[in-house]
Amino acid sequence: MKKLLASYGNDDEFRLVAERIISEEEKKNNKVLANSLRRTLENSRATEPNHSLKGLEKFSPMYEGNNDFVERVEPSNAHKELILSFDNVRILKGLIEEYRYAETIRKNGLPLRTKLLFCGPPGCGKTLSAEVFSSTLGLPMFVVKLDKLISSYLGETATNIRSIFEFANNKPCILFLDEFDAIARSREDGNEHNELKRVVNSLLLFIERLSPKGFMISATNLDKSIDPAVWRRFDEVIWFKHPDKGMIKKFLKSRLKNIHHDFDSNSYADVLNGLSFSSLERILNQAIKYMIIRKQRILHENYLVDAINDEYRRNGGVEKML
Repeated sequence: MKKLLASYGNDDEFRLVAERIISEEEKKNNKVLANSLRRTLENSRATEPNHSLKGLEKFSPMYEGNNDFVERVEPSNAHKELILSFDNVRILKGLIEEYRYAETIRKNGLPLRTKLLFCGPPGCGKTLSAEVFSSTLGLPMFVVKLDKLISSYLGETATNIRSIFEFANNKPCILFLDEFDAIARSREDGNEHNELKRVVNSLLLFIERLSPKGFMISATNLDKSIDPAVWRRFDEVIWFKHPDKGMIKKFLKSRLKNIHHDFDSNSYADVLNGLSFSSLERILNQAIKYMIIRKQRILHENYLVDAINDEYRRNGGVEKML
């Protein structure tokens, strides 16, 4: 507290000390106080005269020119909306417990798992899991904007990557890199430019040295495209797959619990097996829209059937059309 008062007027130092206080409260498991302090700190930032880039977080002064590489997102999904396999739930719970007991673990000379790689096909919960992970821990989530990060001048890309890792080293947060394969592509690919291979070399070094105050989460749909040397740099790899029949039943029950319907949703688990969560979400949204357009108060079975058929047509297949 003495340091906090002494740093008044020096914004960077003040925020650094405030973040340390918040981190200490999180380690003591005082989540309500820590979350309240963090919201107050973040809200005060929004009122600063120099806060001209809404939704974007500035880097430390030496990287202030690169403040458009990350964008803060407010997680909009609750943990009850997340349906995962037993193994993935166990792993994520373990990571949360590690973070909350970080100080004790470090005192015993053990490392924390803070660098995570999410792998799996599109629409199977990677981004949603990162959002729920962020909100559960009370850490702000920042999404890396790869279109800005990857410079047309290839020599600048490694410098840009270094700046976002510097950011993660200095701010407790979830740093989320989607489509990670875009910057971690295998150097064994003969089609890749030599400069891109040098970017991967730099990336390996940066990940090795990274000690985030929160977590760095990378996600990819193309795990086979990632350079083999990248894998061992991550503390944990989590695999996401298409939902099985049990997960589909849970998903349908959760989404339909407040909607009157005249069918047994469990009977559609076989028909929907093999689809991603995003496909299931699209099917239900379309069925509900049919109900609204026809001014009905009940979601009739034929609306669901039409929506399922629409999804299979969209995917170019007809083998499961009803």
